[in-house]
Amino acid sequence: MSDMVNHPPHYTGFSNGAEVIDITENLTFNTGNACKYAARAGRTDGRNKGAVIEDLNKAIWYLRRELERLGATDG
Repeated sequence: MSDMVNHPPHYTGFSNGAEVIDITENLTFNTGNACKYAARAGRTDGRNKGAVIEDLNKAIWYLRRELERLGATDG
């Protein structure tokens, strides 16, 4: 049985043994969340947690927030 608190399957099982938390705790809040949503949407093993398109849109939302935080402008 999966440990849904400490090692949820949609954030584990990558080929090198990494978990998403191993990456995201080294990132800013917004980029970490974008990484989290992209990772759980883009699983090649089919162990996606939520709706793939919705999770990808959430990742984009967090990336846009990070760009705004950094003062980036279009163009």
